[in-house]
Amino acid sequence: MRILYLADIRFPLERANGIQTMETSHALAARGHRVSLAVRPDTHDPRRDPYAFYGLTRVDTLNIEVVPVAGPPAARRTGYVTFAIGRAMGRVRQDIVFTRDLAIASILVRLPRLVRAPVVYEAHTIAADEAAARHEMLTDAAKAPASKLRRLAAREAAVWRRADGYVTITGGLRQELERRFGARDNVAVVPDGVRLPLPGFSDQLPVSGQLPAASDQSPAAGSGFTIGYAGHLYPWKGVDLIVEAVAALPEARALIVGGHPQEPDLARVQAFAADLDCASRVTFTGLVAPTDVAARLREANVLVLPNPASAVSSAFTSPLKLFEYMAADRPIVASDLPSIREVLAHERNALLVPPGNPPALTAAIRRLKDDPALGVRLAARALEDVRGYTWAKRAERLEALFDRVRSR
Repeated sequence: MRILYLADIRFPLERANGIQTMETSHALAARGHRVSLAVRPDTHDPRRDPYAFYGLTRVDTLNIEVVPVAGPPAARRTGYVTFAIGRAMGRVRQDIVFTRDLAIASILVRLPRLVRAPVVYEAHTIAADEAAARHEMLTDAAKAPASKLRRLAAREAAVWRRADGYVTITGGLRQELERRFGARDNVAVVPDGVRLPLPGFSDQLPVSGQLPAASDQSPAAGSGFTIGYAGHLYPWKGVDLIVEAVAALPEARALIVGGHPQEPDLARVQAFAADLDCASRVTFTGLVAPTDVAARLREANVLVLPNPASAVSSAFTSPLKLFEYMAADRPIVASDLPSIREVLAHERNALLVPPGNPPALTAAIRRLKDDPALGVRLAARALEDVRGYTWAKRAERLEALFDRVRSR
């Protein structure tokens, strides 16, 4: 199958969007499909090799096609959209055009079906809902005007009705789209995934229950019970709750992996730790290469996913860190949200706590600290369960949908 994956992002990209895009493309290509991944140029000098950046082996059937766009953001966007239309309608047609870009999907689905390949859109949220809540979720975001929200809602409805195939990353997102816009065919729930074994480890999965090894290179190792987190530090991610837990647990430390130095949230969370007088027990790594994240996670005794309830996290999110946590063989404490419950179950493979509740989060962490056997049991179950959420499994599910779309 010939798959054109349209991703208007600089590439490689450090964020989850870039990781998910590359891993999905690579997994589809590994199944024998001819994948053309169309991206914007890397902004680093010298430009980085995506395979090396993400720690992946080369696959002959994956072609990373760099679209030659330049200039200010509006010019780059226009250039990429123009390219996307031309590639979808090119003389050598693709079997499937796949994208998670709502604006591009909304343009392509309006083109006559006879002059384009089938379009499959992957939704990670409801765009208008995310835009409406963005000013509350991010530190420096402005409130979206009503005109933008109406435009996004119209796009969402059009793509839901007209796309040849539709992917949602959670069941909750699918249910909400069906509630708003009605039922449709060729829709599949395909969660995000993880690579097994995690990058940086041997060909075998970690040994269940193995404690982190002490190392002079590990700031968290040998320094007491360590609470781990990986990802962005935006308010809607709930990292502040981890700092509150450290402040309430004098014997604990935190290892926070992530945080962009050019964004305000790293300084904000660092200041919050100082205000709570626990800054000396919180290690901030800043940005870490994707290939190095797994080893940092293994420095922790417990991994925390503290998302508060929000327009995105409650029912729509499928965080990459969730699956990385499960594969790291560490017990997990996570917010008890519908989206998280699609993967985790309380007392089975994690401890779930009410979202946005610092005392409940602290109590769950303390419970794992005081009961190591419970942590071993939960981690072992999560490690077994995550086998159903690999990138290879994701590619299988996408392939099944693509086959249905092509057979119409």
